[in-house]
Amino acid sequence: MEQVRILIVDDELVIRESLAGWLKRDGYHVSTVPSGEDALEILKINSFDILLLDIQMDGMTGMEVLAHVSEEYADIDVIMITAFGSVPSAVQAMKSHAFDYILKPFDPDELGVLIKRLIEHRARIKENMFLKEEYEERTRFESMIGQSEAMQKIFRLIEDINDAESPVLITGETGSGKGLAAKAIHSSSLAKDGPFVAVNCGAIPKNIMESELFGHRKGAFTDAKETRKGRLELAAGGTLFLDEIGEISMRMQIDLLQVLEDKIFYKVGGTQPISADFRVVAATNADIEQAIKDRSFREDLFYRLNVISFTMPPLRERKEDIPLLAEHFLSRFTQEVNRGVERISRDAMDELMLHEWPGNVRELSNAIERAVVVCKTRTITANDLPIGHDLIQETKPQGFSLDDIEKEHIFKILQQTSWNISKGAAILGIDRSTLYNKIKRYDLKP
Repeated sequence: MEQVRILIVDDELVIRESLAGWLKRDGYHVSTVPSGEDALEILKINSFDILLLDIQMDGMTGMEVLAHVSEEYADIDVIMITAFGSVPSAVQAMKSHAFDYILKPFDPDELGVLIKRLIEHRARIKENMFLKEEYEERTRFESMIGQSEAMQKIFRLIEDINDAESPVLITGETGSGKGLAAKAIHSSSLAKDGPFVAVNCGAIPKNIMESELFGHRKGAFTDAKETRKGRLELAAGGTLFLDEIGEISMRMQIDLLQVLEDKIFYKVGGTQPISADFRVVAATNADIEQAIKDRSFREDLFYRLNVISFTMPPLRERKEDIPLLAEHFLSRFTQEVNRGVERISRDAMDELMLHEWPGNVRELSNAIERAVVVCKTRTITANDLPIGHDLIQETKPQGFSLDDIEKEHIFKILQQTSWNISKGAAILGIDRSTLYNKIKRYDLKP
C-alpha cells in the first residue's frame, strides 16, 4: 500500500515535533513547516494526502491556508489544530471543507484514531469513484447510454466489429439513436481517425442526389460552375453514413450497388475512376423487407448492405434506461441553458417511466430540455414535463375473479392519485416496483 503523506503546519516547534514523532511511529511519511506561507511553498513542489493545520499562527492564519488549499488542492484533506477557546473557529473551518479538528493538548491515541478514520474515508471515496467510473463504462459506449440487456448487446456487437470493414445496416424507429450508433461504429473502428460523413438520403432532392454523392466535373450540367467533390470522395479513409437509405431512388440504388461491388465510382461528367475508400454504414426506419416485396428497394442492394445488421430497440422496450438517459439530458441541458436545476423528482420520474415514448430517445431529450427551461426551482416536477395523461373512462370488470377486482381497485387508486405512483403504492400498501409490475400485468394505461 502506498505510504500516506502528512504535512504538519504549526508555529510551535514542540507541537510539530510531538505530532511528527507519533505519526512516524505509526508508519506515515511526515513533513513539518512553521508557517502558512511555508506550507503554500512546499505544496507547490510536494504532494500530500493530509494536512494538520493550526488555526492560530503568526502571519498567514490557518483559515487563510485552508481557503487556498480548498481551492487549489481539493484532493488534500485538512484536520485543524486548535486550543479549546478556538473551537467555534474549528467548527467554522469544517464548514469550509476541513475534515475534522483536534484539541490541544493532544491525546496520541485519539489522534491515531482520527487519522485512521480519515484514511478509511479517503479509501471509500476512491472506491466509490472507481465503482462510478466502472458503472459509467458499462452503461456508456461512445455517445450511447444504456444499462438494458438490449443496449449492452449492441455495445458488445460494435466492439466485436471494430476491426472489420464490412457494411453495416442499422434499423429502428425514428429517434431511437441510429445516428449515434453509426458514430459509435466509426469511433471504435480502424477508420476512427478518418472523416465521418453523414448523408440524410430523405432530405436531399432526388434530382441532385447523384451530384451530392458522387460529385461533378465543371460543365457536367447547367449549374456545374466548378468541379466539386461529392460525399463519397469526402468520406475517403473514413465512414460514409447513409441515413434513411430506404428513401433513395431505384436508379441511385443501382449506382450505390455498383460502388459497393467495384469499389470505384466516377464524378458526374467525369472519366477518371475514384477509389471508394470508405466503410458504409446505412440506417433506415422503413420495413426494408416489405419494400423489397413492393419492389421499391432492390434485394441485391439490401443483401450487400446487410452484411452486419442490428436493430436499435425503441425506448418503450428498454425503460430501465430512462433514468440514466434523463439524468444525462438533465446534466447536458442545465449546462447549455445555464439553469440551476439539479434533480428530477420521484413523481416526475414516475411520469417518465409510464410514458410510452413514441418519439423514443429524441422525444425524451426534448422533454427534459423543455422541463429544464420552464422549471422554476432546482427540482423538475411532473408539472414541468410536456406529458399529458388523459384519464380513461372508468370501466367495470367483466367478471368477478380476484384479478378483476384487483385490476379495478388499482385503476381506481391510480385515477384518484392522478397516476402518482408513490402515492398509489402507499395507499395500496405495496412498493413502487410491485405497482409497476401490476400496471404492466393488467395493461393499465393513463
